[in-house]
Amino acid sequence: MSETILTPRQNLILTLINQSQGIGRAEIEEGVVNRYPSSKPTIARDLAYLTQKKLIKIFGKGKNTQYKAFIENPLLQYVDVKQYFTLEVDQRNGDTAFDFSLFDYIHDIFSIDEIVQLSKINKSFTKETEKLAKDILKQELERFIIELSWKSSRIEGNTYSLLDTETLIKQSIEAKGHTKEEAAMILNHKSAFETILAHKNEFKKINVSQITQLHNILVKDLNISTGIRNQGVGITGTTYRPLDNSFQIREALDKEISVINTLTHPLEKALIALTFTSYIQPFADGNKRTGRMLANAILLAQDYYPLSYRSVDETIFKEALILFYEQHSLVQFKQILLSQYRFALDTYFK
Repeated sequence: MSETILTPRQNLILTLINQSQGIGRAEIEEGVVNRYPSSKPTIARDLAYLTQKKLIKIFGKGKNTQYKAFIENPLLQYVDVKQYFTLEVDQRNGDTAFDFSLFDYIHDIFSIDEIVQLSKINKSFTKETEKLAKDILKQELERFIIELSWKSSRIEGNTYSLLDTETLIKQSIEAKGHTKEEAAMILNHKSAFETILAHKNEFKKINVSQITQLHNILVKDLNISTGIRNQGVGITGTTYRPLDNSFQIREALDKEISVINTLTHPLEKALIALTFTSYIQPFADGNKRTGRMLANAILLAQDYYPLSYRSVDETIFKEALILFYEQHSLVQFKQILLSQYRFALDTYFK
């Protein structure tokens, strides 16, 4: 399915169907023709192609024919990301409001085949690090922290290079031509990961206090307010608006924590921590980096390798999150997580 290539028109048709509980051809045509003038036979061919690719399914006959998403769990619905982001933000038919019902769909996010394949390559973080001499382990941890701090900050717009980050962390020398805030952001990542590593067993069950403490570390000296926000926030590049009521925000965060603590697979836990912390946006700023560090805390608590995100493209990372905000699909972000986990196993603590 990941190799399926859709035209912009087909992608719009798929989006209309995914957002419905069942939609007729007349409604599809009405939603398409204003943007992509098309004949009825052309749209019929598009529907046949989407059906053939098992992206949609058909119910009823004749005038009662309805089209529905092939996979009814919105978190697992396919969207052609490349085509989706050819559209401007206001043209994408994305959801604009927080959807509490998504919590009901957090189950079986990883297929049995994916879990089997992961189990074949997985390694115990504890056993692998115990094999290393102390000086080698120290060097490997330092390398990991440098690369994590660099890339996670880079995703947030930090302009430090990897080598500048290494110099900052190893020698406490700030790079010329950069702000104090950029250096603080990187050093805060270092502090957050070291805190997680020292207290990893405490993250076997997560709670609000742990998340807020991580956030406090990550935003130190950055002029960012701490604690659950009580005002609305906007997100660049999307029309999605997170909750703006502090009571609802806390309700959503509590629900996220409850779901994560109920899940059994560490990578599923990490995926939900990454994406739903960003989706809820419980803090005024620093939500994505808090989600990344929380995910690493969860992985380490379960004896899984942490993620540095070193090889991920920042734009692809951001697009996958926006796709989740607007279309509720986690398919793209799940692939990023799996790719980065395999990268961690192949790259660190060897």
